[in-house]
Amino acid sequence: MSTKQGIVLLLLAASIAVLTAFAHLSCIFLGPQCFETQMAPVSVIESAKAGTLLAPLGTIVVSAIFIVFGCYALSGATLIRRLPLLSFGIYAIAAACIIRGILPIQLWMRQPHKVTNTVLIVGVVWLLVGLCYLFGYKAVNGKRV
Repeated sequence: MSTKQGIVLLLLAASIAVLTAFAHLSCIFLGPQCFETQMAPVSVIESAKAGTLLAPLGTIVVSAIFIVFGCYALSGATLIRRLPLLSFGIYAIAAACIIRGILPIQLWMRQPHKVTNTVLIVGVVWLLVGLCYLFGYKAVNGKRV
């Protein structure tokens, strides 16, 4: 895989991470139904309905994490300055995304009635994002996969 292909994979991963952050942030403005649609935990949905701080503050924290994920992808693609612990960060993010993707897939294979189509699709997307981090970073750094 070429360096350019690696950069494209990391740009794709960064785009999905940042879009996910904005999707989460939209819930603050769109209200409890948005939290429900995005399958937020019941406590967050109840917080949004009650107007307490758990929902907006939790959403901001989660969104910030996704923004950091995006920044690490951009740094790995050498499009922004090198971030601290870049290799560790990229591999940790890749692992988290791959695990996040595999969990619903394996549950669907064992007990398909417990997994909705939406959950399965989201799992596949995060699996692919994790692979984009992994293979993209390895391609940019010229490492064998």
